[in-house]
Amino acid sequence: MKAYKKILVVINPTTDHQSALARAVDLAGKSQAEITAFLSIFDFSYEMTSILSNQERESMRQGVIDQRVAWLDEIINDYKKTGITINTKVIWHNRPFESIINYAIEGDYEVIVKGTHEHDKLKSVIFTPTDWHLMRKAPMPVLMVKEHDWPVEGKILCAINVACEDEEHQNLNGKIIEYATDLATKFEAQVHLVNGYPGTPVNLAIELPDFDANSYNDTIRMQHEQRVQYMAQSYEIPFENCHVEEGLPEDVIPELAAKLDAELVILGTVGRTGFSAALIGNTAEHVIDSINCDLLAVKPDGYKSPLEE
Repeated sequence: MKAYKKILVVINPTTDHQSALARAVDLAGKSQAEITAFLSIFDFSYEMTSILSNQERESMRQGVIDQRVAWLDEIINDYKKTGITINTKVIWHNRPFESIINYAIEGDYEVIVKGTHEHDKLKSVIFTPTDWHLMRKAPMPVLMVKEHDWPVEGKILCAINVACEDEEHQNLNGKIIEYATDLATKFEAQVHLVNGYPGTPVNLAIELPDFDANSYNDTIRMQHEQRVQYMAQSYEIPFENCHVEEGLPEDVIPELAAKLDAELVILGTVGRTGFSAALIGNTAEHVIDSINCDLLAVKPDGYKSPLEE
């Protein structure tokens, strides 16, 4: 995760067990980083009490904040023996994602770590509106944490885009792999690359009688395989860890993550509303919805959050 020095952990106010904090402590231990446990709270009922003066309202808000600070201090006590510096910050704000991103930008935090929620019946990860806002708008990487350990010799899966050869996508591919190889070194994990390529367009096969669908498919697959292997070679990743599959990224990536039992998927996000074009526009959002492991969303260099404008 690079030699991060400042990690911002988003605290879940509904539970004492904080999976994101536990993961951040693991990361901090590998990078000698310090952590800030951040909690954004808001209770509309305190704002609606018109019979109270502004001073009384402020006093009530401060009382709630003080209670939460004390609660956070108890949670952090469990990690004192690690020797890692864990600070706390509780903010009263009605838009959690804004308070998280603004605080991360102002404090020069290098990564945001947040826990996910699991759907009890479906056993799949559910992303909240705050999660989506963070992944779309935070300029620094966002690590979404699931309830599980990272085993030694685990697998990190990089979702890369080789369909576009423009400089921005190439740089983002490199950045994704660099994050993966750094984490792999710290946690003794294996790096795998995954790429989905489109199948033969049905209309071509129908409209052109002489069109050889198999030959076309083979050519596209070989192009993608060569580009993926070129990237693998650049980062000394074994070719057997390269996975080029026919299909849409939102199908290919979650299927391979499940097959490999990957502990982490890393993908790139570009622009304000969509994800990188391999993950063709917003289809990456379907990828994310289907992944049942930790997820690291990485922005391209030079990305500017809309909250900074």
